[in-house]
Amino acid sequence: MIDIKFDKSIVELENGLKIVTIKKDTELFSINLGVKIGAYYENNLNRGISHFIEHMMFKGTKNRDNETLNRELEFLGGEYNAYTNYNSTVFSICCLKEEAKEAVDLLSDMILNPTFNKEEMEREKGVVISEIRSSKDDVAEFSTNKVFYHAFEKSPLRYEVAGSEETVKNFTREEILEFYSKNYTPDNTIITVVSPFEHDFVVNILKGEFQNWQGKSCIDRTVIMEKNKAKVFTSTRKDIEQSNIIILYSFLEIDRNMELPLKILNHQLGESANSILFRELREKRGLVYDVYTDLDLSHNAKNLYIYTAVDDSKIDETLDAIFNCINNIKNEKIVFDNNTVELMKKVHKTAVVSTFEDGSDLGSYILTQCLEGEDIYQFLKDMERLEKLNAEDIYKVARGVINDPTIYVLRGSGEDE
Repeated sequence: MIDIKFDKSIVELENGLKIVTIKKDTELFSINLGVKIGAYYENNLNRGISHFIEHMMFKGTKNRDNETLNRELEFLGGEYNAYTNYNSTVFSICCLKEEAKEAVDLLSDMILNPTFNKEEMEREKGVVISEIRSSKDDVAEFSTNKVFYHAFEKSPLRYEVAGSEETVKNFTREEILEFYSKNYTPDNTIITVVSPFEHDFVVNILKGEFQNWQGKSCIDRTVIMEKNKAKVFTSTRKDIEQSNIIILYSFLEIDRNMELPLKILNHQLGESANSILFRELREKRGLVYDVYTDLDLSHNAKNLYIYTAVDDSKIDETLDAIFNCINNIKNEKIVFDNNTVELMKKVHKTAVVSTFEDGSDLGSYILTQCLEGEDIYQFLKDMERLEKLNAEDIYKVARGVINDPTIYVLRGSGEDE
């Protein structure tokens, strides 16, 4: 059993801002700020607004114009980034420990004092629209977006986080300000810091910048949950050489105890470099160059998809091969012996340890757990379960959740969709 401990402190300010500090032997200061707002909480008129606001946070504040803000962020000498998903919007800075106060000052200025300048907004609309168009040029991303679009009728998962060209073009400054004021509030925000400093020192720095932040989040948190359609959808594009296949499974009611064996199954099925699907489709049959799986167990999602690209004439054979592998797992014809199970356990343990060795990854993990209302020590519970996990757990989860897929095939011939 691997024993992982870290020196943590959790503080909630009077305004509702939650701060988690981790003291670690490191020369770096890693700060993550997460706002509990994302594509789940948008409607048909404002799809992409969370993502657009994330972009605008880098476009100037009351104290720094666009150029000054980004020059000072760059001058920290580290890394700064942001992303938006369905659940949240996250901003991060990783820099040398001596830049800690400057990093907090810059981050707080971005979050508390954005100007949403009209000219900057119009320019950024062009940037985001270019990003949306680029996702269509990336055939794998395009195909993935399409399978989610076809799989659901009402779930926000059918829409891209960046929104559509139409919604982005129509954003107004007033609309942006209203959405920002309802969601960028201290009670809707969590900050995690991993650094070598004492907890009180870090909290005091953050208090100095964030304790006067006011506001209460007021947004409907209802999210439509929906099972995927068990259907096949096909379209064509003349600008691609190979056909793309995406097979999507969703499992809203999965028991929490089955999530760990599902992670192990996913790794063995299509995540590892020597996965079952890779060996069958590439090494044995020579059908594909690459095949992989992607598993999402975040709140309101719970899905797994398989992706590959093949010659148009090999689509049926490839689908048959994939489903044959899955059925052979369910029927226990593919044997997970003790050595296989032990290897999968080692892989999972290595991934966990790697996360906690890296301060930036650790801060990101802690933030994700907090944003989803999960125990930050969940990994310890998973490690205990891992010791008891056996092959039957993996077979059971395969039979229980890998059923009734949505299949999307983008054929590499014909006219554009």
